[in-house]
Formats: sequence, C-alpha cells, structure tokens
Amino acid sequence: METREAAADTLVTLSDIEAAAERISDLVLRTPLIQLPHPERPDEILHCKAESLQPTSAFKLRGAYNTIAQVLDQAREHGIVAQSSGNHARAVAWLAHRLNLRAVIVMPDAAPLPKIAAVRALGAEVEIVPSALRDIRAHELVAEHGYVHVPPYDDPRIIAGQGTVGLEIVQQLPEVDTVLVPISGGGLISGIATAVKGMKPETRVIGVEPELAADAAQSFREGRRITWEQELTYRTVADGLRTPALGVHPWEHVKRYVDDIITVTEEQILSAMRHLTLEGRLVVEPSGAVATAAWMHGLIPGHHDGDTVAAVVSGGSVDPALLAKVLQRQF
Repeated sequence: METREAAADTLVTLSDIEAAAERISDLVLRTPLIQLPHPERPDEILHCKAESLQPTSAFKLRGAYNTIAQVLDQAREHGIVAQSSGNHARAVAWLAHRLNLRAVIVMPDAAPLPKIAAVRALGAEVEIVPSALRDIRAHELVAEHGYVHVPPYDDPRIIAGQGTVGLEIVQQLPEVDTVLVPISGGGLISGIATAVKGMKPETRVIGVEPELAADAAQSFREGRRITWEQELTYRTVADGLRTPALGVHPWEHVKRYVDDIITVTEEQILSAMRHLTLEGRLVVEPSGAVATAAWMHGLIPGHHDGDTVAAVVSGGSVDPALLAKVLQRQF
C-alpha cells in the first residue's frame, strides 16, 4: 500500500496528459461537446462532453489504453487482469481483443448483467466474485499468474489517460468557466482537474456524486480520505459510482486541484438521464448523468448567469429495461 507521501510525489502533470493524448489517439475517439438546453430555461446551454460515444461507451478506454500501451510487451507475454463493475472491464476487454492479449476481468456479483455480457462478448475471461473481494481477487491473480494489472483508477497512468478528457474540453471550449465531473474512485476528475488547471487555472472543476454514495464529498469537506461501507454505496442506481473511497493517488490530485464536490439525488440523476436522451440525443447510464443533474437542478456552487459550463457524460452502458422505465418517468 502506498503512503500519502508517495502518492503526492507522483502527481500527474499536464505534460503527462499531453503525452497520453498522443499515445492513445489511434484508438480513442476525440468526443464532441453536445449542446443541451435547460428543460426550463432553453436559452441556458450545457456543453456535454459525450464520452458515452467512445467505442466502449465510456471514458475508461482512455486510461486503460494509456496504461496498457506502456507495458505492451509484458502484457503480450503474461496477459492482463483488471477489476471493474463494468466500464473499465469493457475497455480492457476491448483493448485486449484489438491488441490480441489474454484478459481476465474480475467483476462483482452486483454488476449489471448487460455489462458482464458485453465483457464476455469481447472474448475476455470473467470471474464473478462478491463485491467486497473484487480488488483482492485481482491482486491474487497477479500473484498467482504474473498477469499485468490494469487498475481502474488508482494509478498515475490511468489518471493521465483520463485527463485527456479535460485537455479536449479546454481545446474545444476555451471560454469554459466550470467543468462538472462525475466522481467515484477519482481517476477521471483527477486527470481532468490536472489538465484544466494546467491550461486555464481560473476554470473551476467540481465533482458530482450520488448523495447515497457521497464518500468523496465527505472526504472533501473533512479534509481526509474517508471510506464508506459498500452496503451504503451500493444503494445508488449509479452503479459506476459505487466505489467506497477515493483512490490514494486521486485523493492527492483532488486536494490539489478540485474546487468542490457536490451531491445529487436518485430522482435528479434519473431525470437528467431522461433529458439527455430526449433533448441531447445521448443514451446515458445513471453514472453518466450525475454531472448534468447538478446543472439541471441549480446545484452548482458559485454559479453566475452567463457562465459557460461543461459536464462530462461519462458513460452510456445502460440496461435497456432501466432506460425504458426512465423514459416513461417510472421513477
């Protein structure tokens, strides 16, 4: 286990993120910013960074590829292992298929069945374990078989890869005042905040998470990294945001670069999903809708009329049955 001091010594830089952008450019989509009108104030526009349009339906492809590309020879010799509830698993499996690598994915038994099926369809070996054993089992497999580990968020290479989202937002929208980012393990917001603050320090970066899984918000308020029990975080419909604590490396970046972390309710998340689908023409999973939910419901701290706001729509791997209920307002 790395200490806080060790993590602080390995903060990702803007140069790391720029190098990652070049490294992953052949397989990762430079996603568009989609303009979304407010449901009640149509002149107010949100700029949605549509990571749901990636080949694997989520931003996770960026960090996974940036990591695998740097250990490709080892990965070809030994194979790779990753642990994930869905989107990181799918990204690793997709890359393994494209790069002809053996991949073993450890998934929790609470993972949505469509996400498990998508990983298996790509040819990866899937091992289902109780949620509390997901991380433990991945490390056991590394020790037993020598697989190259591709962690979901707590790694500088992952953070640098996810940071390319922030790089693109500032390049596409130089006037951006606020960037809203879903937060769970913290790899995405760490990279985005590092990129945004390195390019445009005055732009605010705000994390958004479900109030039923608000360990990051509590950590931010109290100034210490807090862990919630999984029975608590697994209450939220946003299955991609159920990680019980920020990673060690992400926490150091969050303390350094993030301006605030706020929470949204389950109903707010689902209403944002519906609005993104109908008005933004984006199929979005609950986790991908939390940042939009904060904007829709006027929860951005310090927001002023006329501010230019971007929100990361992080993923689109939604269960069709849930999406049907959301579109019919059955929530």
